[in-house]
Amino acid sequence: MNFINFLVDKLYPHDYNYLGTIRGDSMLLNLSDVLGEHHKTIDKKIPVEMKVFSFRRSSYPVLSADPLLLKVEHVKDRELLISGSGRIVFEIPCDRCLEPVPTTIDLSFSKDISLDVPNDAPSPDEFDETNYIDGYELDTEQLLRNEILIGWPTKILCSDDCKGICNICGQNLNQGTCNCEDTSLDPRMSVIRDLFKDFKEV
Repeated sequence: MNFINFLVDKLYPHDYNYLGTIRGDSMLLNLSDVLGEHHKTIDKKIPVEMKVFSFRRSSYPVLSADPLLLKVEHVKDRELLISGSGRIVFEIPCDRCLEPVPTTIDLSFSKDISLDVPNDAPSPDEFDETNYIDGYELDTEQLLRNEILIGWPTKILCSDDCKGICNICGQNLNQGTCNCEDTSLDPRMSVIRDLFKDFKEV
């Protein structure tokens, strides 16, 4: 199990549909120049064309995306340094009230990759995944997926004091109250609650 699978398995153990969709075709970057005799550095600005990112059985619209600035440099032998940066704004529901929240994920990475190491071999750095390199081709789509998953927030709130929704009728409590009885109270408080209820009836 590579690190990306390990990470998602720990964060979302009951959902394995996590890679999502970025674009219909893979964006492959040829590494022949950087691995060739002259070790020419690759410096690319790659447009991010995704419209939606799907995982955890949900789809998250992309509001805006800066191009991915990707640089591939030769280090030694068949070892490469892959670095990049970018920014993507997703629309993600608030974890309490479910209202959509514009959420920015800043991408910034630097990876030391040896092409002589098999893809399934343990890596000295657990963040250095090579599931996006096949022979002399680098799949920038898969690389971007990995980085989005690493940067994906574990909790989204529209505000720190978000009141959430009523767990009975679904009313957004930030927009108004409802007449449902709060059943989320500590059971140990039920005696006091009943006393107040009896007092009101007297």
